[in-house]
Order: sequence, then C-alpha cells, then structure tokens
Amino acid sequence: MFYYLNGEIALMEGNLAVVDCGGVGYACHTTAYTLSKLRLGQPARLYTYCNIREDAFDIYGFSGRDELRCFELLLGVTGVGPKAALAILSATSPERFQLAIVTQDEKALTAAPGIGKKLAQRIILELKDKLGTVTEVDLSGGAAAPAPVSGSSLALAQAALAELGYSQSEIGAALRGIPAEGMATEEIVRRALRAMVMR
Repeated sequence: MFYYLNGEIALMEGNLAVVDCGGVGYACHTTAYTLSKLRLGQPARLYTYCNIREDAFDIYGFSGRDELRCFELLLGVTGVGPKAALAILSATSPERFQLAIVTQDEKALTAAPGIGKKLAQRIILELKDKLGTVTEVDLSGGAAAPAPVSGSSLALAQAALAELGYSQSEIGAALRGIPAEGMATEEIVRRALRAMVMR
C-alpha cells in the first residue's frame, strides 16, 4: 500500500518511530538498526511494509530497502511473525543477517530474544538459497574483481566477505590458497576469516 514514508521524525520510543508527513503522524514499528539511523526532528525516509488484519493496521518501517527485503523474507518463513522478524533484525545489521544465513550461523540468529535453535535452523534452511542469490545481485555493481562462476560457492563467499566490509584485495589475499572447489560457502568464509585474523 505505502512504498515509503518521507517526513520528519516526530517521536522515537521502544521499537517505534513516528514519521510526520504533512501534519499526519504515521507510527512505524521498526528495528534497533533503523532507529540508530534516525534523528529526532530530522527528515527521513522509511520503506514500509503494511500488515492489515481484521483488528489492526500495522506499519513497519525500515531505513533501507535491503532491511525491508530481509524482513519480508523472514515473514515468509513458517513460524516467523512480524515480532520475531523485528527481534532478529534488531540484533544485527542487514548485511550480517545475510552472512549468518549464508554461513549457517545459528548463534547469530538465536542472539535475538525469543528465537530458539529450532526456529533458527528453519530460517537458515528456508532462506539460504534465496539470500545467497540476493547477496550476489546486491554486489554486482561493486568494484570489479576476478569473478568466479556465478552462483558458485566461491562467488557467494566473496559476496559475504564484501558484505562484512572487506575490500576486494583483502578478500583475494584471504582466499588465495584455499582449495574452494567442491567446498561449501560457509567453510570458505570461515577459512578466509581465519586467514585474515592470523595476519
């Protein structure tokens, strides 16, 4: 219904941000990550997801489309509602959430209140392929680098490391010497991170 809300931040409390758009205050449920990007009394744009039920009309707002997309993907997982999705995304950033899925890092998900091991495993199982593809597409416009075969474990590992903020030269150096052929993405990432720490 609403693609985004553009206006002044009139109120921030708990997991709520109120956006004043032409004198109308829209209450948006949001994450700690998005709240950290907002400033009271300053203009902002929140990308929205509307949850309409018989007894409620809830708006969820996010500072970036990447976080909104993660929220929507989480809602598609069996057993994950808006409250759980907000809790997961509040405990991390969109980039680190994507990395947790790609590397099957259950602990990163169970760090969110109310998220147990079984639900974390289900989230990883249902989103791994989807988020691997999303991450690759998001990075396609980035700095040029020697590109492995699209969709390969090595390509996904490079994408995940780039999402963590590592430069292409750092990634290339860390991946050098890792026999990536036939290796799972998460194992390539683990070895690369270990190599970076050892330096």
